[in-house]
Amino acid sequence: MRGLWRELAGLVLPVDCAGCGRPRTELCAQCRRALARGGRGARRVRPEPKPAGLPRVWAGAPYADEVRAVLLAHKERGALRLAEPLGAALAGAVRGVGTGGRARRGQGGSGPLVLVPVPSARRSVAGRGHDPVRRIALAAAAELRRMGAGARVLAVLRQRRAVADQTGLSARQRLANVSGALVVPDRAGRLLAGPPVVLVDDLVTTGATLAEAARALGIAGGRVAGAAVVAAPRSAFVTDWN
Repeated sequence: MRGLWRELAGLVLPVDCAGCGRPRTELCAQCRRALARGGRGARRVRPEPKPAGLPRVWAGAPYADEVRAVLLAHKERGALRLAEPLGAALAGAVRGVGTGGRARRGQGGSGPLVLVPVPSARRSVAGRGHDPVRRIALAAAAELRRMGAGARVLAVLRQRRAVADQTGLSARQRLANVSGALVVPDRAGRLLAGPPVVLVDDLVTTGATLAEAARALGIAGGRVAGAAVVAAPRSAFVTDWN
């Protein structure tokens, strides 16, 4: 209900751009273009040190300035309509991953792309009124379908135990914090007996959470083609972002 009230309020109350603060627009053209860069050329990112088990990761944009502000507005302030442009950026990163070449070409193949979102903690979902990563993943799948690539979201990962807030933790501490925290329930494991999946998240920093998600999927019999995120720190990009 909280998310619904936020959406209704956004329809009737004046809003400022979530990226730059420009008045009377939820996302201005300039900030939309900053996010849309991912659709034209997502880049490989690799955190250092790279955690064991981390799949190849593509990001749609650097986590800075307007992109950072838009992600936080969607995640923490419940600006739910921002899921669509964020999903478009994530779709560009998914295309970068490629699944047997189909995602990169933007063409259909023997089956749809399968996006597996990293789950949010239940207490976070309750506090925010929505699951931001799942919402962005659904928007990304819709964007991929508009581009001619079959895509669906398979939300099979669950948290088996609580984890601490990752803010301020070192790379080693983050690994310890999330180690063994994710699981695929037995009843959901059979859904992974198909094509490789693409892990999706809104942001990658140390890569600890994505590595843990890949581990849990592997135990359940899933094959991870790679991971895609909306944004990553500029320092993590394998090649400079121009």
